Amino acid sequence: MSDKSIDTEDEKTEKPSVTLPGTVEKVIPARPPFEPEKAQISVEGGEEFYKEIRVENTLKDSDGKEVKLKPGAEVEVTIEADKDATIEKKP
Repeated sequence: MSDKSIDTEDEKTEKPSVTLPGTVEKVIPARPPFEPEKAQISVEGGEEFYKEIRVENTLKDSDGKEVKLKPGAEVEVTIEADKDATIEKKP
């Protein structure tokens, strides 16, 4: 028998990540036919001029139904990357 460990499916798919709190600052109306409605989210911990992101304002609930964010909503922004896209952080 080999001494090598067998990776479980969870270990293979686990990616380095960070989750930051954020707030929906405003909802930007759609500009058909070119631009869908967007939510502007202020991410806590971001630098002053770079903390807002805009994303399409479409999510799916637990039943698979499309829903959207409303202004003032508290959200979590998760950033994740493949392990091969990261390097060890030196102190």
